[in-house]
Amino acid sequence: MAKVGFIGLGVMGYPMAGHLKAKGGHEVTVYNRTSAKAEAWVKQHGGSRASTPAEAARDADFVFTCVGNDDDLRSVTIGAEGALAGMKSGAILIDNTTASAEVARELAEAAAARGCGFIDAPVSGGQAGAENGVLTVMCGGEAEVFDKAKSIIDAYARMVGLMGPAGAGQLTKMVNQICIAGLVQGLAEGIHFGKKAGLDIEKVVEVISKGAAGSWQMENRHKTMNVGKYDFGFAVDWMRKDLDIVLNEARRNGSSLPVTALVDQFYGEVQKLGGKRWDTSSLLARLEAK
Repeated sequence: MAKVGFIGLGVMGYPMAGHLKAKGGHEVTVYNRTSAKAEAWVKQHGGSRASTPAEAARDADFVFTCVGNDDDLRSVTIGAEGALAGMKSGAILIDNTTASAEVARELAEAAAARGCGFIDAPVSGGQAGAENGVLTVMCGGEAEVFDKAKSIIDAYARMVGLMGPAGAGQLTKMVNQICIAGLVQGLAEGIHFGKKAGLDIEKVVEVISKGAAGSWQMENRHKTMNVGKYDFGFAVDWMRKDLDIVLNEARRNGSSLPVTALVDQFYGEVQKLGGKRWDTSSLLARLEAK
């Protein structure tokens, strides 16, 4: 059992922290900007609630963060009340936020200056993956630090991998989002075409999902897409945030991402349709609205 601080109890962080307490058996102290959420977590899972990130991190062996973006991450880690201010030497900061590789490297340096370790550890698997404790976790950091952190991360994950130095976890998550964007657009176009052609989409998917066209998106999203329901996972607003990170990194490293850039624009159209909180499969709604 380890002493753990967990900062950020959103739709992902709330169940992840719960797995660290219930499955991992760790002593968990939580912090959330909205204190009512932290109070609800303690009532449900036990543990304790802190009034600042620094307090949540004090004396912890491992400190987790899972917030919205780079600025949110800096606000809960840096400064007099940030997590790093409360961390003891030798503790490890594990960031599950989907953020930039740049901020990951910043935090790695800031942690090292305090004698602490750092792992950038963005996750994939959505809200359902977090609730079921089966997330995929892509890590960046030093191998020695990762080896210490992995057994703790395992409480909410089914796959945990070290991808390289600090920032490599975030870069791998970017690859993940690039691949998802193209897959969902292809699936949306396929279903749209099939409907226009008068085909039975269920029968079509039953056949093609067993061949080279098959994917997680097809297996898990075609039914809800076919009936126009889009409240089953990762929101369009979040995907656009992630794709903005991807496209900014692409400009830095000189990679060409024409499909990703186009799909990002398509998600912008979905937002204008009122779909900011729809899940990412709502690319089909854009096609059917034309």
